[in-house]
Amino acid sequence: MMKKIALIYMGGTFGCIGDPLSPMPAEQFIPKLQHVLPLHLEIECFTAPVIRDSSACIASDWLQLLEQIQQLERQQQYHHFVIIHGTDTLSYASAVLARVMGHSAHIVLTGSQYPLFNVHGTDNREFSDAIDNLNFALDAVVQAPAGVYLAFHHQLLHASTALKVHTTALNAFAGTESTQALTVDLHPLIVHEQYIEKARHFNCLSLMLQPISPELQHNNLKAIAEHPPHALILQGFGTGNFAVNSEIIALLQKLRQKDCAVIMTTQVPFGGIDQRYAVSQWMVDAKILISNCHSHADLYAKALKMYLQYDAVDQWQMHWHDESSN
Repeated sequence: MMKKIALIYMGGTFGCIGDPLSPMPAEQFIPKLQHVLPLHLEIECFTAPVIRDSSACIASDWLQLLEQIQQLERQQQYHHFVIIHGTDTLSYASAVLARVMGHSAHIVLTGSQYPLFNVHGTDNREFSDAIDNLNFALDAVVQAPAGVYLAFHHQLLHASTALKVHTTALNAFAGTESTQALTVDLHPLIVHEQYIEKARHFNCLSLMLQPISPELQHNNLKAIAEHPPHALILQGFGTGNFAVNSEIIALLQKLRQKDCAVIMTTQVPFGGIDQRYAVSQWMVDAKILISNCHSHADLYAKALKMYLQYDAVDQWQMHWHDESSN
């Protein structure tokens, strides 16, 4: 039996026309897209609830997309989904979908570095990676095991590991290939309107620490503490280290008292955080949350999911290891 695929368009370079580029309205783009879809697959096209430049996407946009996916699952028995999305925040969208959906469906996200159509939108662009990426994603979604993936330039990556590593190259993303085992214990989350509304207010700040004195580091953190976010991600050096003094530790504890979850990770793109060194003992003593995620985008997605489910940082601490990633 042929597996039916829901193809959801959420914008991005893929659907842009003109010079300079701007999105083609969805009601014009979808009919044109249908003409280039492969005939050997059963595909129905849908428009995402929110279509915008992906650099402007926020958590609530992806939750609305997830609500649409879950409704298509329940009401129309779709189990295979391909999402066309802009590349700027494609890794974040992929990670959020992976955290929320787990292995409950077959989902592949893709995009392109060049538009599908020419400047006037009258024909396929002479040089574009759009149709190759889309066809690869469509084939992958019916072949790969249940889960969430990112398809780009003939690579199928586990969504939670994907990282954009080049601004313009066709091979723009790196991560763990789908053929490699990835131990992920994720619990699907049913999206509802209260979550979407709450997500609109999610404030997350990721701070890449620089080699400056602890005194100056304290001053920077003090400015953040005046209006703390829901989650403060500290990107440390190497395996997750940075030099602290008693004032910094006290300030981080103060942030936690203000219901700001302080999370330690590494600014190194690949490899995890490691607490073998005594210099990291203060993190345990100060109850700093330690990232156990596959990527920066995955950590953002985990923080978002914790924020949606729990109202207090103490609850984050209690449930931080409920879901594991290895």
